[in-house]
Amino acid sequence: MKANYRVMDIIIQSLGFKASSGLEEHIHEKLGKLTPNDHIIRANVALFQGPDRATPNDYCEIRLEVPGNDHFVKVSSAHFEQAIDEAVNKLQGMLRKSRDKQIERHRGDADALDQLLNTDEDKAAY
Repeated sequence: MKANYRVMDIIIQSLGFKASSGLEEHIHEKLGKLTPNDHIIRANVALFQGPDRATPNDYCEIRLEVPGNDHFVKVSSAHFEQAIDEAVNKLQGMLRKSRDKQIERHRGDADALDQLLNTDEDKAAY
C-alpha cells in the first residue's frame, strides 16, 4: 500500500544576500527529513547575517505551518549550514513533543470513554 503524503511547500528568503543553489538544496534536504505525518503545510525559512560584522553570525529562522499552533525556531551559528541543521533538529524535537502530547490526549479520551462504557454496563447489570 502506497502512502499518499502531500509534499510541503518550502519558501526560502535570504535577506541581504543571494542564497546559493547548494544552500537551498541543503535546506530542502534537511526539511525533507521531517516526518510527513506531522501534517506540515509550509516551511518558511529566513536566512540573514547578524548586524555586528566584528562577530559574524549567520541566522536561520524557520516557521513550520501546521494545523493548530505553528512551530518557530531561530538559531545562529558561524555558518548557515550549521544554523539550518540546529534549527531542523530543534523542530524535530518540537514535533515529537507535539505528537506525544496528541497521543496522550487521545489515550486520555479513550480511557475516559472506556470508564464511561464500563460504568454504564455495570448499571445495566443491576
